[in-house]
Amino acid sequence: MNPKKRVTIYDIARKLNLTASSVSRALSNNKNVNENTRQLILKTAAEMKYKPNTLASNLRKGKSQTIGVVVPRINQNFFSNVIAGIEAVTYQRGYNLVICQSNELHDKEVQCINTLINQHVDCIVISVSAEGSDYTHLQNVIDHHIQLIQFDRVADNLETLKVINANEQASMEAVLHMVGQGYKRIALLEGPQNLHVFRERKAGYLNALKTSGLPVIDELIVANAKTKELGTEAVRKLLSLPNPPDAIFASRDDFSALGVLEVATAIGIKVPDELGICGYSNEDFTSITSPSITTIDQYSMEMGKTIANSYFDQMDNKMGNSSNVNKTISIKPKLIIRTSTQK
Repeated sequence: MNPKKRVTIYDIARKLNLTASSVSRALSNNKNVNENTRQLILKTAAEMKYKPNTLASNLRKGKSQTIGVVVPRINQNFFSNVIAGIEAVTYQRGYNLVICQSNELHDKEVQCINTLINQHVDCIVISVSAEGSDYTHLQNVIDHHIQLIQFDRVADNLETLKVINANEQASMEAVLHMVGQGYKRIALLEGPQNLHVFRERKAGYLNALKTSGLPVIDELIVANAKTKELGTEAVRKLLSLPNPPDAIFASRDDFSALGVLEVATAIGIKVPDELGICGYSNEDFTSITSPSITTIDQYSMEMGKTIANSYFDQMDNKMGNSSNVNKTISIKPKLIIRTSTQK
């Protein structure tokens, strides 16, 4: 026998001159198999290093006990913590995770989704890429009767369970904090406005200015930069204005906020005395930069656990009725005030 070939029940059956169905019944502890025969089959299976094909078995039962997760970037603290939260729950239920990353590319996201559909996963959890606008591939998940759960970045027009943050409220709180510290010309670094999550954060920024009686200044609102280089260039232009901002809310993420800090340091602007900086998502590095960066904690681990528990609640029919499949769960983030906004 080829040592690299996976041992099957047919290999065991041939060796013992039995039928494959007899071997299958014995390995599944069927009572209709003679005990001596069952023990012989079990002993032979162990000697031949037989491993059951769990995927095939689960597919026969109509379940793979596998959940696919698609995120923009695995190496970002927020997404990795969401995955860890999901895994903490799924492990207890005997489920496996298949992790994919889109790298913020629509075509790769579509490829990930198609791969997971072909693997017959029971559920797909996704935070959509920045490039996305056509969500036909996600409708395809629903059409295949696979549970679809969206989190953080979601497609509004799809009726699925959504687990999100109260982004508008958190952003408003962050900007009001900076106003309270005496900052008056607060700039906004937008995230991609095709995504609802970033439109909410912008709305929070605008509402905070309105509440504070501060004007909305178009030149202080900077469109989403798709690369670090473009982001650096945009921040340099912003800080080189004749009347530059005295604070910047990097609403996309903490990496944008770090970019602001790097530019400010390079051109000799003192943070927080001359420039306040606030990010979003509470990446690990924000607490160890100099100065440390004010940010918003999205409770990512809790979000992951909520996603997994909601899926299993639906599976266990604990959520009452099918309309709950389409409900939205909102988790309130927390403003983490650090040195970068404390004058």
